[in-house]
Amino acid sequence: MLCALLVQLPAQAQGIYLCTDAEGRKILTDSYKTGCKTLDIANSVSVPAPPRRGAPKAAAPATTPADFPKVNDSQQKARDNDRREILNEELRTEKKKLAEMKKDFNNGEPERMGSEKNYAKYQERVEGMKDSISRAEKNIEALEREIANIK
Repeated sequence: MLCALLVQLPAQAQGIYLCTDAEGRKILTDSYKTGCKTLDIANSVSVPAPPRRGAPKAAAPATTPADFPKVNDSQQKARDNDRREILNEELRTEKKKLAEMKKDFNNGEPERMGSEKNYAKYQERVEGMKDSISRAEKNIEALEREIANIK
């Protein structure tokens, strides 16, 4: 932010001052106040070049702190099995819910309710049902992907 501010300053600026407010925050200003330091920006402004697109970034080596908790293979397998079972249960529940919604939807012609004497209310409910079915199908796809990613 400091570099951006300094780059935008006109060349004829009289001076830039670095001040510290009562709460200890540093403030840049062009008006002098008691206790401010004058910044010599004429020769000190340097703006780094933006990174080139497509240039590979140097990856930092992955290091694990010495006191980081470790899990042995059997514990990890047990955790993965628990996770798989939980996801499978969610998948079964979501598939059951989808089957019930499709049954109620009746291929786009659900039975009209007594409170839906107005056709617009009926259409609104049908659209809501379509949305719910679509959402359930997406949930099923996401759960299946998640289960496939478990090692």
